[in-house]
Amino acid sequence: MFDIENILDIGNRAEFEQKALQLFHFQAEHCTPYREYLRLAGFGPDFVRSIRRLDDIPYMPICIFKLREVYCGDNPPETVFTSSATTGMTPSRHPVARLEDYRKSFTAAFRIFYGDPSQYALFALLPSYLERKGSSLVMMADSLISQCGAGGFYLDDYEALLADMAACGKPTILLGVTYALLELAERYSPDLHESIIMETGGMKGRREELPKNELHRRLCEAFGAERIHSEYGMAELSSQAYSLGGGIFRTPPWMRVTVRDVNDPFDILPSGSRGGVNIIDLANLHSCAFIQTEDMGRTFPDGSFTIEGRIDRSEIRGCNLLVQ
Repeated sequence: MFDIENILDIGNRAEFEQKALQLFHFQAEHCTPYREYLRLAGFGPDFVRSIRRLDDIPYMPICIFKLREVYCGDNPPETVFTSSATTGMTPSRHPVARLEDYRKSFTAAFRIFYGDPSQYALFALLPSYLERKGSSLVMMADSLISQCGAGGFYLDDYEALLADMAACGKPTILLGVTYALLELAERYSPDLHESIIMETGGMKGRREELPKNELHRRLCEAFGAERIHSEYGMAELSSQAYSLGGGIFRTPPWMRVTVRDVNDPFDILPSGSRGGVNIIDLANLHSCAFIQTEDMGRTFPDGSFTIEGRIDRSEIRGCNLLVQ
């Protein structure tokens, strides 16, 4: 097996495919929940050993992170990230073998899209994440703030946030959960046209969900911004995709996004199609790198993608095979 440096050094599609296939064969054997899912879905050991193309790899439903310990590390995990969950819902648990691997992954992805963190000040408006334990997003933001050397976390003190951003002598990034950015926009309408505004998605049950184009329109008008950036990540992933505007996301070289037929999860659809989002995240070395998410989206020939809502009844779809 390779380590995180081998993954982050991927430079072209051929290298990605080679390492993805190697990791698939390893995880299909050593990650017990993934192995069991493949068997119960009808993909026996002979079929798994025969897979030689990325499009033939079966993806594991993300909800299995709620049911089993998805882990194949040699030693106990250093931490377990958990997802946010609304009342009555079960959070996902993602065991992480080495926190340093996670730091290297999200730092490398940030550098690809934004450059050296030290040139920025990062201000994080993440109340729903700060109010619970086990958030991978909080850990990522905390590390990036340290690398920036300026910025900080703000729970709900919007006036202090705006004062500190105005006094900062560096280019600023405001990373915020969607509902908090909307509250800031509606209460203060601050002029942040020189800042990068980055939303990380979701109302977390606090407000009614808005279509992305309407959300971004409101934020642009309130902040005087030309465009809104977005970060796409989740507790079950070790990497993030970013949109620099327009809701078009791009991945670092060790990730790949495809879409599937929502009625046939093993049917990968061509570019331009709308379907359930599948993600390969090769930085998930010690869990499962091949995930069926519960998001709907669309991919494009250059590898970029959009997120267009959630799959209906996504909470129960795909996990019944491993419910005992």
